[in-house]
Amino acid sequence: MAFKHGITLTEISDGARTLTAVSTSIIGLVATGADADATTFPLDTPALVTDIETAIGKAGTDGTLAKSLRAIADQTRAVVVVVRVEEGVDAAETASNVIGTTTPEGKKTGMQALLDAKSHVGVKPKILGTPGLETQAVTSALVVIAKKLRGFAYARVVADTVAEASLYRANFSARELMLLMPDFLLFDTATSTNVTGYAAAYAMGLRALIDTQTGPHKTLSNIAVSGVVGVSQPIRWDIEDDTSEANLLNASEVTALVRTDDGFRFWGNRTCSDDPLFAFESTVRVAQLLADTVVAGMLWAIDKPLNPALAKDIVETVNGFGRQLKTQGIVLGFNAKYDEANNSTASLKAGKLRIDYDYTVPPPLEDLGFNQRITDSYFADFANQLAEAA
Repeated sequence: MAFKHGITLTEISDGARTLTAVSTSIIGLVATGADADATTFPLDTPALVTDIETAIGKAGTDGTLAKSLRAIADQTRAVVVVVRVEEGVDAAETASNVIGTTTPEGKKTGMQALLDAKSHVGVKPKILGTPGLETQAVTSALVVIAKKLRGFAYARVVADTVAEASLYRANFSARELMLLMPDFLLFDTATSTNVTGYAAAYAMGLRALIDTQTGPHKTLSNIAVSGVVGVSQPIRWDIEDDTSEANLLNASEVTALVRTDDGFRFWGNRTCSDDPLFAFESTVRVAQLLADTVVAGMLWAIDKPLNPALAKDIVETVNGFGRQLKTQGIVLGFNAKYDEANNSTASLKAGKLRIDYDYTVPPPLEDLGFNQRITDSYFADFANQLAEAA
């Protein structure tokens, strides 16, 4: 070793890292608005809204944009990525514009533009919707976008009756989708009348609020909705009656919009998943949070020498995040581990490492039962009770 008379400082960068949870509350909104400010909301281009009240003032009055932003703002001050699309000459053309495509020049239009939000405005939308523009084709396309973004979509059922809603639900098999019925009503100050308020827009705003205040492990259901005065069609709700319209919709995995004794609420926890493991909205969104956070937080480990110390640091990093989630009540349990069976000598030699982790998400309390009994047993000490009351 070379002679030195002095101090040497060696910086050590090994060890576990802290994973920072990705934001789950960023909204991706696709809307129409022919008279919206074109600079603030350029057509078929992701536009970042951080001051939603100012954005409402520039959204015009035509189409669905201003009304959707108002519904979101009535729930929370969310970050919103808006893609404004042109309204077509008929419903079919509008649906095509909403779905969008990729032009020969490589520009994505319609909801496809949400896929480029990260590169355009620096954020990735996770709560997706096309309020007031839903068709079966539009919602099906939105599910594809949700899968690619690892996001969650909210859409109104295209149906007028509970029976029709059940049939419509059968068109989907995606865990990234929650269907809603019917719409809300809101008071329109421009016309001084009650008008339709898009269910999906209120769901998106409320979802962002819950994510911020509680977390993705709380479902949309049974939280008061602000800024509404009614529902567009009555949905009978009775917390004890399993034949009520709201319960029948829930049984078909459609979330109902209801009036309870404490205001207007979404009532229902279910997704359109064909996998029972992801039947609840909360389970899907926690799974998405985990996947996004683990992937985004492991860039530091890629291309480092694959040795036991690195594998240990990765496992400890992931377990550290799991402990945070458990402390916050987002998961009931979490465990990451190195499984020798999944890491052969050949795969390790090829620079491949596989880490397993499992977790449990608390389900929503969907069915609460009480047993009520009448008994004469409390007469046994009647005399003592009488003496105590004297």
